[in-house]
Amino acid sequence: MTATEKLQLNLTKNDLPEGTRVDVIALLQEALVGALDLRMQAKQAHWNVKGPSFIALHELFDTAAAEAATYSDDIAERIVQLGGVADGTVQTVARDTKLSTYSTEIRSGKEHVDAYSSGLAAFGKKVRAAIDAADKAGDADTADLFTGISRGVDKMLWFIEAHNQ
Repeated sequence: MTATEKLQLNLTKNDLPEGTRVDVIALLQEALVGALDLRMQAKQAHWNVKGPSFIALHELFDTAAAEAATYSDDIAERIVQLGGVADGTVQTVARDTKLSTYSTEIRSGKEHVDAYSSGLAAFGKKVRAAIDAADKAGDADTADLFTGISRGVDKMLWFIEAHNQ
């Protein structure tokens, strides 16, 4: 079975070479899994945060979840644009995420800030590596997508970390 068959590439008139699309879809799929995990980590924090900064953090984590949802949607759509199949099932995310497990024992705002900022930082690092990989593969559009996501992740990381500084 070829790499194209494994990825179930759909026919497209997109003029990026097939090898480029295969490589970039793999990058995008890893980022999709990370973005979906990041969204659910933000929702976990949103639902369970306690303490004196409750309302500020409750709202901030909801905003973070919404941004991660936007990232995952943009990433999934790019996969499909390139002829791939976006796999965002719960089973795939649980199996393939590279982010650390988010503890369900966390309650305080300080602990949620620390845990979620760690997830954001790890996701941001992977996205920055994906910028370079997409650029090297010859897909400037995907590199640009990752660049925008990277800027958003860095901004959210700043907002989240500011609560513990």
